[in-house]
Amino acid sequence: MTSKTMPVPEQHFVNGNPLQGPFDSHLQRAVLGLGCFWGAERRFWQIEGVFSTAAGYAGGNTPDPDYRAVCSGETGHAEVIQVIFDPGVVSYRELLRVFWESHDPTQGMRQGNDVGTQYRSVIYTGDEAQNNEALQSLASYQSDLGAAGLGTITTRVEALDTFYYAEEYHQQYLAKNPAGYCGLGGTGVSCG
Repeated sequence: MTSKTMPVPEQHFVNGNPLQGPFDSHLQRAVLGLGCFWGAERRFWQIEGVFSTAAGYAGGNTPDPDYRAVCSGETGHAEVIQVIFDPGVVSYRELLRVFWESHDPTQGMRQGNDVGTQYRSVIYTGDEAQNNEALQSLASYQSDLGAAGLGTITTRVEALDTFYYAEEYHQQYLAKNPAGYCGLGGTGVSCG
């Protein structure tokens, strides 16, 4: 389910594709939380086969949240990105590889200097196939991290309830503000 109450641009600032659906039936959606959504969104819009990306919120108990409410820690929402992709060009598995390698999934409720429940690592799945693939990739990457002497993954894999779009100024933020903050960083361990 997707909420459309937050006014957002019609087009993606970088590639001009629609930011909101309905999307063509051959396209699929991934919703991922890996810390601050600015750098995460940039990382995914650069992937061939990604049709559109959007910054947003998911996983909480407050309908139609805004940035200030999410930052309060009282909504339960995480900062996430919605990735609309063509599975004929890029697989969900490949998106998960990028997800794991782009952040440190062992940090709990933080990523680097960004601390709070909204920065947790999470994969929100749209169906059983995505759920199974996400759980398999988590187990595989945990093995890779363990072999490298790193900690236990704290990433949650949960069914997506509702994706809420973030405010307009968050959408494709680092394309509009190239010198903007990006705390995204991985562990240096490849996802096998």
